[in-house]
Order: sequence, then structure tokens, then C-alpha cells
Amino acid sequence: MASTQHYIWAGGHFLLLLAAFRYLAVSLLLRPISPVWYKAAFTGALTSYAIVCQKSLGPPSPNFVYLRRAIMDENVQYLLVALFWWTSKPVAIALIPYAIFSLFHALTFTRTTLMPKFLPPGPPNSNGAPTPHPIAKKLQTWVKANYDRAMKAVAYAELVILARVVFGAFLLQNSLLTPVVYVHFLRQRWYQSAFTREAVIAVYTKIDGFVRQPGKPPVLLTVWSKATALVQRWAGPGTAAAPGPAAARQ
Repeated sequence: MASTQHYIWAGGHFLLLLAAFRYLAVSLLLRPISPVWYKAAFTGALTSYAIVCQKSLGPPSPNFVYLRRAIMDENVQYLLVALFWWTSKPVAIALIPYAIFSLFHALTFTRTTLMPKFLPPGPPNSNGAPTPHPIAKKLQTWVKANYDRAMKAVAYAELVILARVVFGAFLLQNSLLTPVVYVHFLRQRWYQSAFTREAVIAVYTKIDGFVRQPGKPPVLLTVWSKATALVQRWAGPGTAAAPGPAAARQ
């Protein structure tokens, strides 16, 4: 039986989904929208991620071991970034990764917790145990079939967000602190997420191939080479490593 805490966790994801859909849909139409929807979406994110972090790490403890575990925990990283977005000037596309995560969590919660309360079970299996309703089975199949594709979309969306906040800093659309915070976040994603590494390598390959084409101004290659060298020095020698796949965000 799902606990009250589990329902609050799911409620955070549903709130995030609904508010993000509203905010993004209106933003795409280039219409003004109250930032309340933006803050509501990230309030949902903060609620859900705080519960997961508390369950996985336990009560906060003022010691190095706890701090190290927290820093390395992906859910803590997304919680802190959500808090940063909540306190910053709205950047609409920052909602996309969180909305994708929440979509899968909401669908799974619907299948495992809500559907059994309203839909009869399917016919018993060979052991006599009831099987899930056919709709629940189809939902489970869809989630499994599209999970990796969605995580790849998140990885590319996070790179687009980085580009947006870098240009936004130059155009005074967001603070100079925003790209600094986000690039540190993506540095950690590089080490922890195979999807992020694949996205970065794919984007790097595209840009590198473009600037090296015959006829392109030499200054492009010069700037590109210096920029990539700077990023590699900043990110550290481990950027060439390939750690295992990342755990699922909660």
C-alpha cells in the first residue's frame, strides 16, 4: 500500500507536469504568462526530489561522509539545480528535463498505484496469480520502450539549456551566475550519465566537422580549438573516461 509520503512524491510530479505544460505551451505561443506557473512547476520538483533525497540519504548530518554522499547523488544535484531555477529569472526550457522525468514517474505511479484501485485485474497466469489490466500492461510496455529515448532527449535538452543561458548572459536575459552554475552541473552529468556523454560527443563531432570544412574562416577553428582545450583543462583528465550508465532520476 502506498504511503502518504509516496502520494506527496507523486503529487509533486503531477504538479510539475501540469504547470510545466501550461508554462511551456503559452511560452511557445509567445504570449505572456505569470511566473507563478514556472515556480509551481519547480515547487513540484523540489517536493518530489526532497522526499527521494531524504529517503536515500536519511536526515542531514553535519559530517564529511554525508556531504560527499549528497554531492555525488544525482537526485541531490537535480534538487539543487531545481532550487536555483526556482529562485532565478524564468528560463522556460529549463522545465523540459524535469518534465520528462516526471512524465515517466507519473505514468509508473498511475500504473502501479492508481490503476489497480479502479481497473479489474487481468486473467490469472499459470500460477493462479492475477495479471495486470491490459491498459496497465500497455503502459508498462510504452515506458520501457521509450525510456532510453527520453533520457537521450534530456541529455540534448540540457545542452540546449546551457547554450541558452550562455547566450542569455551576454544578452542580459539571465544572470552571469546562471551559466556558471549550469556548466558545473553538466560537468557532473558528464561523469555520471552515459546519455550526457553520448550527447556531448555527438554535438562536439558535428561542430568540429563544421569548423574544419574547407573554406571556413581559419578564425573559427582557432576559437574552437582554444575553447575545447579550455573545457578539457577545466573538466579534468577524467573527461576521457567512460563510467557506467547513470541511475534513474527520481
